[in-house]
Amino acid sequence: MSIRLVLTGALLVASMHAHAGPARDRLEQFTGKLDALRGKFTQQVYDSEGRLDETSSGTLALKAPRLFRWSYDAPFPQLIVADGDNVWIYDEDLEQVTVRKQSLEEAQSPLTVLTDLAQLDRDYKVSESGEKEGLVWLTLVPKAEEAPFRQAQLAFGDSGLARMVLEDSLGMRNQIAFSGWQVNPELDAGTFRFVPPEGVDVVGEAAVAAEATPLRD
Repeated sequence: MSIRLVLTGALLVASMHAHAGPARDRLEQFTGKLDALRGKFTQQVYDSEGRLDETSSGTLALKAPRLFRWSYDAPFPQLIVADGDNVWIYDEDLEQVTVRKQSLEEAQSPLTVLTDLAQLDRDYKVSESGEKEGLVWLTLVPKAEEAPFRQAQLAFGDSGLARMVLEDSLGMRNQIAFSGWQVNPELDAGTFRFVPPEGVDVVGEAAVAAEATPLRD
């Protein structure tokens, strides 16, 4: 599993601007006045030959513009929290926390387009990709030359964002299915804060915290 690709995906769900087209219409309906999201995911990672390499599942929460919590429940517990200044990666089995600054690159991702609609056309070349498996699809190709993925595909159904597929330059494919979306839920302030448990190794140094605020009131 590529943590960088997961971070990119987690922050791409939060930022899209919609125009005419079935998939963009669904996107606009889903994002509306979106400020926060909570839901479940199942993730499958395929190697460059198309072989299934890993399956995992868990829960996620997002809040505009740069906050997210991505929690793996199975097969191994792992937690990724972005607090607006730092990204914390806690591997429970290894009893290790890795912390690094939440870079602009990580903040500009396919999932952030759900809570910052202005990002879509600014950072991606966007095309309608028709209907497949009962879902309508958008394809996003990053405009940046050194993006962490080659393209992202977002699929929408009656309940909003149903699937996201990220492909990197080596042909690895990361497919994430979403379910149980709660739009604008009441999220506890602690959802996007992380304090390393006592006794675990901490790799890296946290940046000085700054307040992260939503894009919309």
